[in-house]
Amino acid sequence: MVSVRKYDPKDYENVQFACLNSEGPATDPEQTQRFVLITFCNYYIEKEPENCFVLDDDGRAVGYVICAENYDKFKPVFDAEYLTQTLDMPPHRYEWASTSTVLQEKYKEEYPAHLHIYILPEYHRKGYGGQLINALFDHLRSKGVKGVMLTVGERNSTGIGFYKKYGFEFIEQWKDDVAFGMKL
Repeated sequence: MVSVRKYDPKDYENVQFACLNSEGPATDPEQTQRFVLITFCNYYIEKEPENCFVLDDDGRAVGYVICAENYDKFKPVFDAEYLTQTLDMPPHRYEWASTSTVLQEKYKEEYPAHLHIYILPEYHRKGYGGQLINALFDHLRSKGVKGVMLTVGERNSTGIGFYKKYGFEFIEQWKDDVAFGMKL
């Protein structure tokens, strides 16, 4: 039976797998996969696991929503412990990672939290994304967080459609990223 539950450290590898395979099987070189995990996954499950929820199918995490609840708390740790891991990669990787939170920084007062959500393809279009978001939002509200945002690639029409349908409001487009936010 598929359900939403809090993240547990035993989910670590399955959450990483979902991150790398949410658009289909991972085919990128190892360095690209490492970059994706550093930029979009590991901080959240390592530093703020209390703000992470998984989609569980018979004990296996097949999707997740992960969140940093406060940008000002997130940014110095991300820069010191995760961004620095991209220094041994081609320079464009570091540059991209170092600018990946520009919109979160710009809107941190109104939307202090930001999230990432990934679900394996075979679980798409079944209402699970909304269940994950609801679990996270209930959790953030209980902590007094006033707003949450996310960015999505401008070519990700499926993701953009989901966020609009769910009630996220368009904030801004910067380069190839589109920002959406929701007041809690």
